[in-house]
This record gives sequence, structure tokens and C-alpha cells, in this order.
Amino acid sequence: MQRKYFGTDGVRGKVGEYPIVPDFVMKLGWAAGKVLSETGTKKVVIGKDTRISGYMLEAALEAGFSAAGVDSVLLGPMPTPAVAYLTKAFRAEAGVVISASHNPFYDNGIKFFSKDGTKLPDEVELKIESLMEHEMTVAESRYLGKASRKEDAPGRYIEFCKSSFPNIYSLAGIRIVVDCAHGATYQVAPDVFRELGAEVIAIGNAPNGLNINDGYGSTHPENLILNVLKYRANLGIAFDGDGDRVMMVDEHGHLLDGDILLYIIARYQKNLGRLEGGVVGTQMSNLGFEHALKRLEIPFSRAKVGDRYVMEQLLEKGWKLGGENSGHIISLKHTTTGDGIISALQVLRAMCEEGKELSEMHQDIELYPQVLINVRLIAGFDALSDEKVQETVREAERRLGDQGRILLRKSGTEPLVRVMAEGYDDALVRELASGIADVIVKQSQN
Repeated sequence: MQRKYFGTDGVRGKVGEYPIVPDFVMKLGWAAGKVLSETGTKKVVIGKDTRISGYMLEAALEAGFSAAGVDSVLLGPMPTPAVAYLTKAFRAEAGVVISASHNPFYDNGIKFFSKDGTKLPDEVELKIESLMEHEMTVAESRYLGKASRKEDAPGRYIEFCKSSFPNIYSLAGIRIVVDCAHGATYQVAPDVFRELGAEVIAIGNAPNGLNINDGYGSTHPENLILNVLKYRANLGIAFDGDGDRVMMVDEHGHLLDGDILLYIIARYQKNLGRLEGGVVGTQMSNLGFEHALKRLEIPFSRAKVGDRYVMEQLLEKGWKLGGENSGHIISLKHTTTGDGIISALQVLRAMCEEGKELSEMHQDIELYPQVLINVRLIAGFDALSDEKVQETVREAERRLGDQGRILLRKSGTEPLVRVMAEGYDDALVRELASGIADVIVKQSQN
């Protein structure tokens, strides 16, 4: 069956436009509550990021779950991976996150975790969608769900993160700039690194409901780079709005994306004999990353873009480490989903073990020039099946030969086509990506 509401990462859209409106979200909570509580506990946990619309959507979800006879445990602003962890810790039947991740404040979304802290299987999402087509009912008054708030949720998650960093190591003497994107990590990330001994300079940690991801965070690392250099920090760490992605900056101001961070973690685990199997990347993973892993004789596999597909391959292969160049890294040794704080701690653990600065940790990997252009879709135009667009792509691939790649894909969260070109020659890569993007725009206007 074709999904009607769920995308690659839950239900997402602009607040005030269907489906991100209170009546839909209330019914979604009701349908999810009915499906998820069929065979388990009638309890869910609900977390959110710092968007102003989170208050409205949290209330709507709570009402829907209550109508289905399901209790809600409200966590307040918490990173997405924290909700995954606390779902298991509280023995809840499901976890719900109100967030649009790296999108602007005027977007929002709803995504679910199973009782195991993993994304819901396709069949469960389809079952929820099917129930959405039925009229909403309300449980008898005596069976209505209740709501409670967990004030100690941040502290619980902070301790969980710290537990992934062995006691034999300390961050004492290390100065870290931590960029919280004015998002869900603002009240946990600085404390995690501070309590492990680091001197922390926090930025992007004053959310007002409207400034999430606005000039800060992993999608806007410019401020992080400036502050690392300004304060002569050993490194910088930037999270996205809901805390499941991370980027880092070394002491010289060089940005390290998810591919480089994943490589550092994989090499460290390989050297210690702790890497189980290989590494799963995606179609967007850099060729330089793939070749660097090959030199270390680390198996590599590409999944479709999206952390759910990375997870599917990890489980299928029995591997423990994977991720995306966006900074979404999954370490199944520690977590059940992408976790920016845990991932940053694994890089810091490798630094402590090897006694090196961050700049020394990525000297043996060189990423190839990669250009990504987002082209906004005009309703009704399918760039992926347009013959002129495909002809342009084939010609670009011919010019690159085996020295590069072209990838076109639709965004799972926004009305965009992403054009990616990659190869040894930076000028050629930029020329080819721009050319394809221009053709998409012209064809969509015909």
C-alpha cells in the first residue's frame, strides 16, 4: 500500500496547513493509540523540540491518546534520541516526537518510536493510516487516558549519554563550543560535556519558539566555526533542531561532516577489534569515504537516503555502525536510533584513546568534491521521469566516467528534487550539477 500521510520520517508539513493542524493530529494520536495499545501497555511518552507550535500539537496528541484510552507521559523539550531511550526506560508502548528536525520553525511533524526505541515498521504505519479513515471514537469515561509530566527526563538522558563514555577517560583540559541550534538539546548537551570535565562554551542555547535552526546548528555551522576560532577551542560540536544529527569542527575551523565522523569512529573500532561487520552509508555518502574504508578493509554498503533505511540494512547484515553525511549516525552498540550527542562522544572517546587533536583524526580521509543543489518542485512535474532531464543526467555521467557519480532524488520531507554531483574535478562537478538543475527548472516551466 502507498503511504498517504507518513513520509520517510513521520508526518511533516507547514503548521496550519493540512495535515499539521490540531484536528488531524488529535485523530492521529487516537489512531496510533488504538493500534499501538492493542497488545501492550496503554502508555506512550511524548517529547518535542522547541518550536512554538509544539504546545498546540502536544495538546492535540494528548487529547487523541486520551480518547483512545492511552496514558501520555509528557517529557517536554527533549532530543529525538532521548525519546527513543526513555520509551524503553519507561516501558511505554511507543514514543512520539513532535519535531521537524532541521526545518524552519514554521514547519513541524510527528514521528513515532516502537517500544524497542526503533522507528515503527511500515506495516504499523499503514495500519494507523487505515484507521484514520474511520470515524474517531471516544473510550468510556472510566477508561480515558491520563497525562503526567516527567520533570526529571533531562537528567535521566544526561546520565544515559555519559554512560557511553568510559570512566577511565576525562574531557578535562578540553575546550568545546557546543551549538544547540536553539533546539531540543539546549538543556542537555552542554551539561553532558561539562559533567565529563570539558570547558563548555554554549551557543544557540536560548530558544524562543521561533529561532530553532535559525543561523545555528548543524545546517548552519558558520557561527560554530567562528566561535571555535574566537575562543581557541579544541573543537566544536553542532546539533540540529531535534538532536539526532551532529557536525563537528576541529581546532583549525575545518568542518567535519557525518562521513568523516563515521570514518573516525569506524577506524577506531576497527583498530581495537570492536567493529562488528562493516559500515552502512547511503546513496549520498562520499566516494572518498567509501575508498578510505576500503583501504582499511572495512566492508561498506549503501542504503537509500534516510536513517530508517540505514537501520534496515544494519539489522539485515548484523552490523552495528552506519549513518549519513548529514550527521545522522547510528551506533547500535549504544543506541537504537541516530543520536548526535552519543556520536560526538564516540569521536571524543577515540581522541582520548589515541591522544590526538581532532585535526589529526581525519588526516587519512579526503572527501571528493560534492555539490548538492535543491530544486523546488512545481506541483505535477516529475523530474525523475522527464526524458530531457534524464538525457542530461546520462551525458553528465558519461563525462564523469568512473571518476564520479550523479544522483537525483526527491526529498522525503520537502517538495524538492536534490541534484548531487560528485567527482575528482571540482569545476566539472559544479558545472554538471548546475546544468542538471537548470534543465529541471526549464522543463518544469514548459
